Amino acid sequence: MSQSGQERKRIRIALAGQPNVGKSTVFNLLTGLNQHVGNWPGKTVEQKTGICHWQDWTFDVVDLPGTYSLSANSPEELIAREYIIKERPDVVVAIVDAAALERNLYLVSELLPLPVPIVIGLNMVDVAEQQGLKVEPHVLEAALGVPVVPMIATKGQGVTELLARIQDIVCNGANYTPNVPDIRTDHKEILDRIEALVADHVPPEYPQTWVALKILEGDKQLTEMMRTRLPQEAWDEIYRIIKQHEDACVAVASGRYAWIGRMVRAAVVKPKAGQISLTDRLDRWATHPLWGLFILIGILALTFWLTYTIASPVTQLLEAYVVHNLANLATTELASAPAWLTSLVVDGIIGGVGTVLTFFPILLIFFAMLGILEDIGYMARGAYVMDRFMHMIGLHGKSFLPLFLGFGCNVPAVLGSRVIESERGRLLTILLAPLVPCTARMAVVAFLAPVFFTAPTLVSWGLLTINLIVLALLGVLLHKFVLKGEHIAFIMELPLYHLPNWRTIALTVWQRLLSFLTKAGTIILIASVVIWALSTLPHGDIETSLLAAFGRLLEPVGQLMGLDWHMIVALLSGFVAKENAVATLGVLFATEGNGAGLAAILPTILTPAAALAFLVVEMLFIPCIATLSAIRQETNSWRWTLFSVLLLFLVSLAGGLLTYQIARLLGG
Repeated sequence: MSQSGQERKRIRIALAGQPNVGKSTVFNLLTGLNQHVGNWPGKTVEQKTGICHWQDWTFDVVDLPGTYSLSANSPEELIAREYIIKERPDVVVAIVDAAALERNLYLVSELLPLPVPIVIGLNMVDVAEQQGLKVEPHVLEAALGVPVVPMIATKGQGVTELLARIQDIVCNGANYTPNVPDIRTDHKEILDRIEALVADHVPPEYPQTWVALKILEGDKQLTEMMRTRLPQEAWDEIYRIIKQHEDACVAVASGRYAWIGRMVRAAVVKPKAGQISLTDRLDRWATHPLWGLFILIGILALTFWLTYTIASPVTQLLEAYVVHNLANLATTELASAPAWLTSLVVDGIIGGVGTVLTFFPILLIFFAMLGILEDIGYMARGAYVMDRFMHMIGLHGKSFLPLFLGFGCNVPAVLGSRVIESERGRLLTILLAPLVPCTARMAVVAFLAPVFFTAPTLVSWGLLTINLIVLALLGVLLHKFVLKGEHIAFIMELPLYHLPNWRTIALTVWQRLLSFLTKAGTIILIASVVIWALSTLPHGDIETSLLAAFGRLLEPVGQLMGLDWHMIVALLSGFVAKENAVATLGVLFATEGNGAGLAAILPTILTPAAALAFLVVEMLFIPCIATLSAIRQETNSWRWTLFSVLLLFLVSLAGGLLTYQIARLLGG
């Protein structure tokens, strides 16, 4: 593998590391905006790749999923090890947290036996010093037998040195002599026997000793792979050995922990007994059962305040000036064009893209808040505090923050489910996210509630309460019957607090906004044109349009709730954006755009009971196309997306019918 710098100018790097070690910060420092975000082939796990230029070298960087080990217990772990073994990057850079070295070295102990050189990025040395820990990089390097580079990624320190060591190990690989951990001595003979049995049948890309070790460890994926490749008599012998030594997995882990202990004793000077760290002092409040809840509520209140004081006015300005002016400009430029073309551009294309554009302030605020909470280490505390409550609906604490994002917009709520490791927990969170009332739905309620009721605030809080109750009940039912009652374990480390890295947060926000634009935005545009066509064809009049015909087809269902076809069409128009319900009613009843005429006419055609039923359906109805596109993107499944549509349609219909009948009985 040794090559001179003149012969080789491109190096492929794989970044590995456990969660919360600063791996994403290192990746962003190396690649900046020269990165691509997608999904691993056939997986919903996020894949990040990027390019780094340094001196006359080009580094292709792959950010492997964060994982605590390389056992095939999750898609992330399987992706990480299969990429290293099959794709054979030139170097694996293992980012470890200097303040939690003992825990981080477990992943390193599994990386060292693989057939790829390892370089250690010893990150957060400043945080370790704040905790009273002193890690000696040169001693650790001598003990591990691999390059160790001290780093403070949040300040950009150590990145150049890391690239230099990577370049050196690629050009001078013969000097690479890792100190690989061994199995506990009382099981070494057993490991040798298994290796001898599998030796002639292991795929060439897999190390024989590593495969034998994984079989002894009980790795399901490797065991199944070898079972299909081995002769029956060889497999029977291996099975007999494993049955006789069911404690083998403990022997493997014990060997690794003994090795870790030796590394830590050699390279780490620990603080004096009784010393209390900054993280411990802060967590006395942040994770307290009572005060932690108040702190969390305060942070959530701050997020709401920022949304309403910053994002909402900007959203209105974008709609009033940007979208409106674009529509006026298009109308002027297309004055001589056919009327249908003008309508398509103004009402269909600009209206659809404008909807995406007005999402930006809300997305920006929530993604920024999410990024800050993740980066400083508080997010895990919020999840810990809420864990008890979320368990009531079959979730755990990590689902709380994504669901909370839904009050601003359901799209970031769905996208935010990526923080949940459990596939079923992530799916349940995605299915429940549309039931959190977003600002668009609350805007419809804010406009219509005063039209029909003398206590609109009480009605608004009641509608919000109904949504949250339905969310809780559906969570219980989906968890028990659809997801078969799987108990989702809540295992989360509480990382050390540290100052935020604004560059990393900015890049993360930008990537999420760009992902929303490119994936959800295209679907919104297509859907907007389709809705425009349905409301225009065949004669250019909405009263005789296909959309109106469809509304009349559903009118018998609406009449069970006291609603005519106009109200049904208004609900359907919310498929593009929930605010469209009010605008559609204005068009259908030929009123002025300011809403005064609509406020006067609606009470004459709807009883309070019917109006309340309409608002209940509006709050529970199928989410907008942007949310559905996000659900499709995150689940990677049309089946679950259609299930969500059908579920919310039935729930909203049942809610409207029940509300109307109860309200009538009570005199509405």
